[in-house]
Amino acid sequence: MKQLGTVLLSRQPFSEIVIGNTAIVRAMIETGTRVVTSYPGSPTPEIAEAIKSIPHDERPFYFEFSTNEKVATEVAYGASVNGHLSCVFFKSVGLNVAADTFVQLGHMNLTGGMVIVWGDDPGAHSSQNEQDNRHFALLSYTPVLEPATPAEVYSFYKEAARISVEKGMPVVLRLTTHVCHQKEKVSFGGWDPTPWDKTPRFDPKNGPYIPITTEVFPMKRRALKRLAELSAAFDASPMNRSEDHKNRDRGIITFGTTYLSLMDVLRGVKKRPDILKLGTIHPLPTGLIQAFLESHREVKILEELDAVIEPQIKALAYDKGIANRISGKRDAEEWIGEYTPDKVHGILRREWPDLLPERPPRPEGRPYAPKRPAQMCPGCGHRSAFYAIKKALAATDIKVGDIGCHSLGFLPPYNMNELLMCMGASVPMGSGLSLFQTERKVVAFLGDSTFFHAGLPGIVNAIFNRHRVTLILMENGTTAMTGHQDHPAVGKNFNEITEAIPVRRVLEGLGVKHIFEVDAYQQGKLIELVKQAVEIPEFSVVIAKHPCMLKYMREQRRKPDFKEKQVMVPPELCDGVHECVEKFACPTFTRLPNGKVTVNTDLCIGDGSCIQTCPSKAIKPKA
Repeated sequence: MKQLGTVLLSRQPFSEIVIGNTAIVRAMIETGTRVVTSYPGSPTPEIAEAIKSIPHDERPFYFEFSTNEKVATEVAYGASVNGHLSCVFFKSVGLNVAADTFVQLGHMNLTGGMVIVWGDDPGAHSSQNEQDNRHFALLSYTPVLEPATPAEVYSFYKEAARISVEKGMPVVLRLTTHVCHQKEKVSFGGWDPTPWDKTPRFDPKNGPYIPITTEVFPMKRRALKRLAELSAAFDASPMNRSEDHKNRDRGIITFGTTYLSLMDVLRGVKKRPDILKLGTIHPLPTGLIQAFLESHREVKILEELDAVIEPQIKALAYDKGIANRISGKRDAEEWIGEYTPDKVHGILRREWPDLLPERPPRPEGRPYAPKRPAQMCPGCGHRSAFYAIKKALAATDIKVGDIGCHSLGFLPPYNMNELLMCMGASVPMGSGLSLFQTERKVVAFLGDSTFFHAGLPGIVNAIFNRHRVTLILMENGTTAMTGHQDHPAVGKNFNEITEAIPVRRVLEGLGVKHIFEVDAYQQGKLIELVKQAVEIPEFSVVIAKHPCMLKYMREQRRKPDFKEKQVMVPPELCDGVHECVEKFACPTFTRLPNGKVTVNTDLCIGDGSCIQTCPSKAIKPKA
């Protein structure tokens, strides 16, 4: 494959095997999208990676990682009302952060157009829930398109941009984890780049842009009128399609990757149900759905996650007097998890036992893949910090977690995070837990990227209301969990070198009186500082610093003079205490059947943070 950036900027039509997150970038280019913003979060970060492959001076649009999803949405909105087609993308729970602004966008006149891409996460692969964000679309009067494949990601984005510019309204492109990451050979169109007219075009006469008092109701009427017009237009949209198998007894309405699972399940079935595959899931193409309902005796709605279109379709049938049988979700399990082929097979078997044969049982003796819990990388400063902090705290002290790599501190043997909610919630939750506490100390953990994303309001509140909480700020110099994106303290953004905004200086500016700072590898000093901080009768901060070693080692290995370092455990020195395995828990250590410990040389990076943990002093640098 050619250099990705070169491929994405091709002037001629071409075909290439790409993931959905790459396909969308080519669609941005072809549609003349001019401003793109984001906050990183799975399953969408690879969109930014594809953008990064295009040299900055050749990129036909502006891109930034904003400090959080709300800010990213507002930057994209500002660009749109200034006359530029914009796009914002983020993960499922990022919409919760952006919601205050997002729910207003459908009322506005977006003169440049705006596409909102969110990556929902059925199965909660990388999220603290599997929320179905289609509910937000309903309450905000925002149309939603849902592709099932990378090819549809490409074509649906182009259609979303067209609708948004034509109607002056936001349009959502709802991706899910497997749509983002699946690969397909996609046929792309040609691209004739036009000069970028950067003329600002904001005019308040295009509004109103102040949604208060008497302006609210005309704006809401306009939003509803737009949706009604789209519903009628979607009846003829090629994004929706029927598959006629001449089966008027049974029909299935579905969309997204559930459709792909259905195709897998129906392979080899002779009398297939007819299928209505939707691409426009809000507003629904009511005329098309009505015709499908009227022509089938039974209709099954296959809908991953929540019942969002099911009640709308049943209400439509009732209003139109359609007297067929419509079935949706039968039990709670049909609201939970991804609609994989196995799950879809089970659902259809319960609905129509004669349609599908039972799947054969798993062959006896065939092993299941072992469960592999998430863990911190070899050399991670968070591991060293948790190992030390656990020694500084009493078992009864309360430890409050936050979102990031350090969330994994809840796992054994550290058991450090006893509560977790969402980004930036650790300090406020800790503040509430600190009220009326007389014996137990309250410690909150927070990463440096989340500090800027959502941590500041809770910290300000703790200072303002004098809450007795100790914040352990885990500073590793990057947004590590989602792919090492830069944040304001790093000294550069996606596009250029910038002036760093140091975490400590921000804390001092807020008026934090008690700030301690230490390298996370200095375990003894960290223990003493934490003990000191938790005794202070007001808000205090311990900054436990160490660069993300995954990122650091990647950078080091690119250097021509790089020399690999490792540690070793001479068998004659190992007393079988197992502190390295059972309490420090670096994955490079392996306990042998004879009780000795050895080092997995494929994993060890030789950082040496483990050496101080061995009471027998058996861990040595490898010569």
